[in-house]
Amino acid sequence: MKVAVLKGGRSSEREVSLNSGAQVEAALRRRGHEVIAFDLDRETWNSLAAGGFDCAFIALHGPLGEDGTVQGLCELLQLPYTGCGVLSSALCIDKAMANRVLEQAGVDVPAHQEHDVREGIPGDLPGRLVAGLGLPLVVKPTRQGSTVGLTIARSEEEVADGLVLAGRYDYRVLAQRFVTGVEITIGILATPELQVLPTLEIVSENPVYDYDAKYTAGKSHHVIPARIPESARRAAAASAELSFRTLRCEGMARVDLIVDAQGTPWVLEVNTVPGLTELSLLPDAARAAGIDFDELCERLVRHARVRVMEGGGG
Repeated sequence: MKVAVLKGGRSSEREVSLNSGAQVEAALRRRGHEVIAFDLDRETWNSLAAGGFDCAFIALHGPLGEDGTVQGLCELLQLPYTGCGVLSSALCIDKAMANRVLEQAGVDVPAHQEHDVREGIPGDLPGRLVAGLGLPLVVKPTRQGSTVGLTIARSEEEVADGLVLAGRYDYRVLAQRFVTGVEITIGILATPELQVLPTLEIVSENPVYDYDAKYTAGKSHHVIPARIPESARRAAAASAELSFRTLRCEGMARVDLIVDAQGTPWVLEVNTVPGLTELSLLPDAARAAGIDFDELCERLVRHARVRVMEGGGG
């Protein structure tokens, strides 16, 4: 097949996306596909329209790539594409909306509030957040990934600083109750049969599993299976699957959770284009399930083609 790999773009996760895209390119070439990579820009539309591609592999992270916009572009071009459709992509990147939908489905989500700060941050907002949600608080942009702009605030002053930082990346900011426990992630494939991958525990050398810990070799470690009781593992897998289905995900997604001391899995977010680098979580979990990286990429491409033939879409 002739495959366009879409990577790079303009989000704060550009460098990670370039790395993910390079890994995907190499994997698909090893599988015998003709691969042309695009660093997403305003000319990409014309190139995709005229290129005679059989599929677009979306390796874009963050806004303008993971949020339904590029998925919509592919829909308009009638070009099969990997991963989630327009609706689920837009829902999942908007953490506040995703939280509301998941709560309605009975998924445990930490208490949260969202605020629009495009007109500035009200002076009393940090105090109101602390009064309503308690401390510590996680403060982050509503529509970003890779912990960009995230603060774990342990005082009202740190909440105020976190709001300022988050507001640099999105005028909508989310404050959420901090849950203490074991940080895990669960990858899910649906190509088309749904497969919940092994539960992966994240051990960070940094105080927070931040951008540096995620993408610097040696700064984090993956433990598979996660070191949690079997009952908690089953509950976490069930929550991840319910989140995937509720948000209408397809192809692949990665669900991030915290399992507290009582064994309750709290869903933090759902990533529809998870990292695909040599340090990334979902490929590691797939390997633990017997799916090597090349096969993972192949499955996603073939699912994109089958989905279109069956009349699916975003």
